[in-house]
Amino acid sequence: MTEQTTEAPVLDLLKSMTAESLAASSLDVETLALVRIAALAAVDAPAVSYLLNLEAAREVGIDAEQVRGVLAAIAPIVGTARVASATGKIVADLDAQSEE
Repeated sequence: MTEQTTEAPVLDLLKSMTAESLAASSLDVETLALVRIAALAAVDAPAVSYLLNLEAAREVGIDAEQVRGVLAAIAPIVGTARVASATGKIVADLDAQSEE
């Protein structure tokens, strides 16, 4: 069995996977951030996934209007239930950010 070298091995794994994904993509960082948000909505991801990805999106200049645009664009494909679920999770993240 390998010895753990960190207090957050799962988070480290996710960071590593994300870094590999970024390196393999030919998309610019803004487009990549928006695509990731669309993918989260498509799979009805948990709120923590939005928290991490919206933070990264904000860091590259993505604003709430762009996120709304992505959700509107994918609604006919993923369905209103998934978009409503995503919207609720995003609003919760935005509320948490405003309280900080």
